[in-house]
Amino acid sequence: MLNEAQRAAVEHAAGPLLVIAGAGSGKTRTLTHRVARLVDEGVPPAAILLLTFTRKASPEMLQRAARLLDQRCERVSGGTFHSFANLKLRQYAAHVGLAPDFAILDRTDAEALIGMIRKEHDGAPRQRPLPRKGTLADIFSRAANKVQPVEDVVFCDYSHLSDHMEAIVALLEGYTRRKREHHFLDYDDLLVWFKSLMRDCPEVRRPIARSYRYVMVDEKQHTNQIQADILYLLTDGNRNIMVVGDDSQSIYAFRGANFRNIIDFPKMFPGARVIGLEENYRSTQPILNLTNIVIERAREKYSKHLFTRRPDGSLPELVETEDENTQSVFVVEQIRKLVARGTPLQEIAVLFRAGFHSFDLEIELSRRGMPFIKVGGFKFTESAHIKDVLAHLRVIANPYDRISWYRVLQLVEKVGPRSAQRIYESIASAGTGVSGLLSLKLKHPEVVRLKELYRSIGASAMSVAEMGNAVVHYYLPILKRTFDDHPKRAKDLEQLLGILERYRRLEHFLTDMALEPPNISAEEALYTAEAEDRLVLSTIHSAKGLEWRSVFVIWALDGRFPSLYAMAREEDMEEELRLMYVAATRAREELCFTYPRQVYDRSQGI
Repeated sequence: MLNEAQRAAVEHAAGPLLVIAGAGSGKTRTLTHRVARLVDEGVPPAAILLLTFTRKASPEMLQRAARLLDQRCERVSGGTFHSFANLKLRQYAAHVGLAPDFAILDRTDAEALIGMIRKEHDGAPRQRPLPRKGTLADIFSRAANKVQPVEDVVFCDYSHLSDHMEAIVALLEGYTRRKREHHFLDYDDLLVWFKSLMRDCPEVRRPIARSYRYVMVDEKQHTNQIQADILYLLTDGNRNIMVVGDDSQSIYAFRGANFRNIIDFPKMFPGARVIGLEENYRSTQPILNLTNIVIERAREKYSKHLFTRRPDGSLPELVETEDENTQSVFVVEQIRKLVARGTPLQEIAVLFRAGFHSFDLEIELSRRGMPFIKVGGFKFTESAHIKDVLAHLRVIANPYDRISWYRVLQLVEKVGPRSAQRIYESIASAGTGVSGLLSLKLKHPEVVRLKELYRSIGASAMSVAEMGNAVVHYYLPILKRTFDDHPKRAKDLEQLLGILERYRRLEHFLTDMALEPPNISAEEALYTAEAEDRLVLSTIHSAKGLEWRSVFVIWALDGRFPSLYAMAREEDMEEELRLMYVAATRAREELCFTYPRQVYDRSQGI
């Protein structure tokens, strides 16, 4: 059964159509029914193009359409923007000077090529090493997706790397040249070159555009500028384009998604019809009342009022706790009550703005023996910089921890695996632990600095928090030297220091760090029916498109959510508002926001 708004979209005849599909409003049902209607009315399946943002979405939609009508629907042209661009570039490569047998570089291959070029450029003397190949790949990709000069991307998103601007530009030029020489295209190039083909070769654009009488696009709010331009060129002639999306769920600006693509659709396609899907099939009305209030505060939007035929339900809660650990304890206790009332763990989710926001909660869950998986961000003890700091603390508690010693020593500049092994063997043979390091006659400046760290810790009866502070102070120069995103990782270390303050004995802290549940993939946990019953911890970005019976949103506090980095720019704050809308609309029955009253931000000194 289609509701009135869905039916209007399905039966739309010709011309541009924008469907603003509120959260949980049945957008997939609308798209699949329209595909089935067009085929049923005699439109050749190959003349319909359905573009989606994941490889799985298009075939799944077409299979659903086939169940509505017949197998002809599975012959509809469908795929992602990138797969469609690849198909057409293979056919028309010569028109833009490409070899039709070009090779596509995946992310690993692209980074490897960038690494080779980086190594060639790394001979010039400089105070700091060049950004790592992964960071350079991120910068180049973001510039391509945003259609911005690489200089703008660095100044806006990687300002701490601006001293390397000249080298970054040279590396991009070298990367671009090397790809051309070897007939390589990376993932972003598929869109860039396809747009060039459609824009610069009208003799190609016209037959391609004529071959698709109807174009449909899912998740329009996630398109970048190149994809928006491609859609305009692709519908040259008939303008029979239907796009479905929700401006209120545009949350991927960091990937190049352009919020304006959905807002300005009627300007790009004059005369476009706009239909809103507002009936929600997921949440209770009290939850929707809150989400309506949240998104109504957005400065730019398509106004919508979500409603449901489920008027009853519990009111969303806002809970203040004393501090971060009290917040974690509260959430765990509430989850235990839900489970006792019959809610499966996998029907409960804890959402957060950034991966490190769940660190304290992870420790509390591990202590209570409550199984969980984490989606998005990283687990507390799985990130390299956290492991580095923990290794420095572990050798204090266990002086003969060979693995931790190797990690600590190899962080010292110009100390490789062999040197680390020799130093460790000297320490172990002396049988003196950390004091063995202090007695070694090594004049290496960085080893001297490491010795000073452990000398200061051993010289006084430091608390666990003071030990952590000393290690982090020692480690920060290494962090800046090792990671291009060191400002972000430094915030993670502040979170670690906050956790250390709760412990009186180092051994107890390290034991809690070791109590991690077995690693399983998010896909196994979230999408496999046989998956073990586990609580879901997820960043809000990773929760997009998912739903749970009960949802907790932690750290609903200025500086955390919304992010401190977003509070300086109005457009960033608008995206934080949309993030809150996405978080709230994941809940079907119960929704709870929490925040700690006492928060100390070491970087701000407050």
